[in-house]
Amino acid sequence: MRVSEAMSGELTRAVPETTIAEAASLMAQRRVGSTLVCAGDKVLGIFTERDILRAVSHDASAMHEPLEHWMTRRPRTVTPDSDLDEALRIMVEGNFRHLPVMEEGRLVGMLSMRDISRVSLEQDQPAELS
Repeated sequence: MRVSEAMSGELTRAVPETTIAEAASLMAQRRVGSTLVCAGDKVLGIFTERDILRAVSHDASAMHEPLEHWMTRRPRTVTPDSDLDEALRIMVEGNFRHLPVMEEGRLVGMLSMRDISRVSLEQDQPAELS
């Protein structure tokens, strides 16, 4: 199975100056666990739920700080044609739950552990009888 069969094409983006509080609100509204930090079409980093916890555990007032101070810079990426098992291996070995999906230098999607779990469950379900 390929990444393109599991990834989400709906992306949550923010600029580096977005505060942690703003990003947390956006992520909660969209029910996602990460946002990509971009300057135009260029992906600068990724900011996740774990980054919120890390920031607040270091400084209770961090919610007003910009994402650029807490984001993971230059995140690992995969392509839509990448093997889904390989993407999962990258995520497990890197201890992260989100992978941006890039094609020819352009951001085209996001792959999450939730996406992988969903397609795995769909594969395990017996076909409905007509």
